[in-house]
Amino acid sequence: MNSLLWDQFFVVVGLLEPEAAAAVENLLPDYANGDLSSLCVWPDQVRHWYRYRWDKSLHFIDTPDVACSYEFSRDCHDQHGVKDMCVAGAIQNFTSQLLHFREGSSDRPYNMTEALLFLSHFMGDIHQPMHVGFTTMKEGTPSCCAGLDTNRICIMEIILTALKDYYEQNLGSLQEDLVGNFTDGIWYDDVAAWEQCDDLLPCLNKYATESMNIACKWGYKGVMSGQTLAEEYFDSRMPM
Repeated sequence: MNSLLWDQFFVVVGLLEPEAAAAVENLLPDYANGDLSSLCVWPDQVRHWYRYRWDKSLHFIDTPDVACSYEFSRDCHDQHGVKDMCVAGAIQNFTSQLLHFREGSSDRPYNMTEALLFLSHFMGDIHQPMHVGFTTMKEGTPSCCAGLDTNRICIMEIILTALKDYYEQNLGSLQEDLVGNFTDGIWYDDVAAWEQCDDLLPCLNKYATESMNIACKWGYKGVMSGQTLAEEYFDSRMPM
């Protein structure tokens, strides 16, 4: 997703429980001013650095083409077949690091701030349907864009286009609508179920499966590889 969107509204810290919000603020560098969302784009920025070259395969999950299903044991690996090298494996890893974090301990082997930033970013990635997608699509994302006068039909540009067309480029208004969906809107009744996660792996399997199902139903349906998409595609997918 475009870094502008990550920077502005991916994480709504106001929805965190007080204890979680305090832990997050404690791990953030001073220059973030307590704003986790301002750093959520960081994993996208460092994935091209040699030091973080291992990060590249952790942003997505490649599934068999047209299978429209997800299985951790089958799909969570990198291009070399190394297991757990996908976004679901990354979430497990960084969650484990943070669960064992103890404030004030000086001998911990991991950078807890980096773990927080990676976890926050990857939780967004696994919920992006096109980040869980067919193997032949680069990182799950079709490469076809429309040559229309708006040049807006690239799949990852749908949100930016909606921001322009429906919110007059006002990120604050878009954020308010998203938060409202959780607090008293269409997703309010689902929040309690989303908060229940007694075992991480089944929850991650659920997230990835949901994303895969949405990708098949909305992203790939009726689309041929290399096809130029039309305005109809944007209009029909925008609600998602």
